Amino acid sequence: MDDDGWVGAGEIAATVRSGKVSAVTVVEAALEAVERADAGIKAFREVWSDTARERASGVDEAVAKGKHLPLAGVPLAVKASEGIESLQARKLLEAGAVPIGPTSVPGPGTEWKTWGTTDRGRTVNPWRADATPGGSSAGSAAAVAAGMVPLATASDGAGSTRIPAAWCGVVGYKPTTGLLPARDRAGLGTGGPVARSIADVELYRSVVLGSEPVPPLSRTLRVACSLTLGFNQVDPEVARVVDRVVRMWSEGGRVSLQEVDLILIDPAASWLAKRRKTPDTKVRDDDAANRAALDDLFGSVDLLVTPTTPNLPHGHGGPGKVMSVGFTWLFNITGHPAISLPGGLSAGGLPVGVQLVAGHHRDDVLMAAAADYERNVPWPFLPSACSR
Repeated sequence: MDDDGWVGAGEIAATVRSGKVSAVTVVEAALEAVERADAGIKAFREVWSDTARERASGVDEAVAKGKHLPLAGVPLAVKASEGIESLQARKLLEAGAVPIGPTSVPGPGTEWKTWGTTDRGRTVNPWRADATPGGSSAGSAAAVAAGMVPLATASDGAGSTRIPAAWCGVVGYKPTTGLLPARDRAGLGTGGPVARSIADVELYRSVVLGSEPVPPLSRTLRVACSLTLGFNQVDPEVARVVDRVVRMWSEGGRVSLQEVDLILIDPAASWLAKRRKTPDTKVRDDDAANRAALDDLFGSVDLLVTPTTPNLPHGHGGPGKVMSVGFTWLFNITGHPAISLPGGLSAGGLPVGVQLVAGHHRDDVLMAAAADYERNVPWPFLPSACSR
């Protein structure tokens, strides 16, 4: 465990494989953490206690027989709308992860989806109960942020992995579109993980996507930073935090900030047209213009950095007129890989996310950059529920 009582998915699996601790013991600790912490947070819609214990016992039997399980005994939260039937969940379970239960997603009744609900009430942000955790992967991010589990499945059609990760102060990764089956008929949604560290996201990538480990950066990356993308109205606190950590990263990491004047078109009309009951499939001028501008950008830089959201985590009454997806849904349309990383806290103690975006199928560059960011930017974390 680190100073906050945390241990990562990779460390858990290595310890279980070594025989120093059993998967059953790990899962019992996770179930106890859920019992302690989730009464207030309400991240889980239900808890599969008996099934989790049975699966953990099966993992211990497999390890004893010499089977190599990359995620041996790792407690896993699964997004309720995904369950354990999605490709990513099946691969994680085959690798030895143990599902603890389904996590909250938005219920009916509002147009905004940056919230989650359970039969016991709404899901709250672990940092401040008067704020929403974001959505739609609300419970997944809240469960990881509170330390109930080290890893959770999520899905992202407009920012639904990245936004709750940003607002709960953890990591949320959207792979290049097409690496996983689309989660919607418009082809905008894709699965992905919520985790605490880049190492655990890399472990997810190796198990689910078959990716090779990404080595540390061997060269300085050219990085463009945009605090608006040309169309977002950004909360001054969000802009302050993001500007501060990007400068901190550039001072200590292997990145070089490049001056760019990036003016893109708000993708709202395009995204909404694609999600109609009868999707708009014609080639749109705004899409073509945005793709061309991004092609030009990634022809001269390796990475784009933005805030993950233009706003801070809002209250349970809703976001008002601000579009929380302002920085995220464009990259569901264009298909670029993106990741939200913890950027720090606002003056009011709410997490702010920093989004990194790379060129198509340059997830390796994205991960190497994220690891370099992690080494150079301190991340605030809540103490793990397992240590309370």
